[in-house]
Amino acid sequence: MESRVKLLGHPIHPMLIVIPLGLLAMGLVFDLAYVVSGDETFADVAFWDVSVGIVGGLAAALFGFIDWWSIPKETRARRIGLYHGVGNLVIVLLFAVSWFLRLPDHSYLPNPLPFLLALIGAGMALATAWLGGELVYRLGVAVDEGANLDAPSSLAGRAVAARSGDGADVAR
Repeated sequence: MESRVKLLGHPIHPMLIVIPLGLLAMGLVFDLAYVVSGDETFADVAFWDVSVGIVGGLAAALFGFIDWWSIPKETRARRIGLYHGVGNLVIVLLFAVSWFLRLPDHSYLPNPLPFLLALIGAGMALATAWLGGELVYRLGVAVDEGANLDAPSSLAGRAVAARSGDGADVAR
């Protein structure tokens, strides 16, 4: 099942997820660096990582929702996609609450709750990332029909030809 929203022949949703995933994870890393060192610069960087990570997460969610909406109803992919999407929204919500608690002075963590929320969100992200992998690598969501090891470049503007069992191209 191909993605509905593409840029230069590739689905947008997987392009966008790396930004919030990396920023939110690094927010947690910088929180840990702050706790260990006491250097407020780390808490400040964590705040800004979480800030941009939340915005990026919402952007990725929009394109993920568009792709999910086109998955046929009553399929395992649709259910897994729902768990993946709702789980990621909960993660963004946990980080948003963590961000809000940091607002009075984001150069330090006033109590352990913002860190704990980020830790829970990061742990959940491991599970939802696995669900995303299940969607793509096991269920073929957002994969071009007929994708194969010798498919033409997405920039070539040609459709991917389906493959027969012996590897020969089959006309579509």
